[in-house]
Amino acid sequence: MTTTTAPALPAEAQGWFRKAENWLDDRGKGAWIAAMVLGFIFFWPIGLALLAYMIWSKRMFNGSCSSRRHAHRGHKFRTSGNSAFDAYKADTLRRLEDEQEAFESFLNRLRDAKDKQEFDQFMDDRKKNADGEDAAA
Repeated sequence: MTTTTAPALPAEAQGWFRKAENWLDDRGKGAWIAAMVLGFIFFWPIGLALLAYMIWSKRMFNGSCSSRRHAHRGHKFRTSGNSAFDAYKADTLRRLEDEQEAFESFLNRLRDAKDKQEFDQFMDDRKKNADGEDAAA
């Protein structure tokens, strides 16, 4: 049994789509929403495709589109020609990325602790209600 994969887009189309995506990301979530609305107005399948892409890529629910594009580790930046400055910039960016990851990890721990606290409270309330019903019966 052989499996077939969807044909890849030509390099020119990939470049055009990537440029359009970056252009919209640079302008933020409002630009994505405007593009989606215009897509629905002019040809509804385009608007629907943009909506699906925004949801799939999590652009619909995250704060900023441009922060996603610039926060990837290992992103290659143009050199300035000054090796000392380039080393300083790379070190600073690495440090900032590490701090961002640590902060996101901290936020996740806070969310987990809050979820656990809410669940424990729910279970305590449930136990009290069950004990109260047993005492009344």
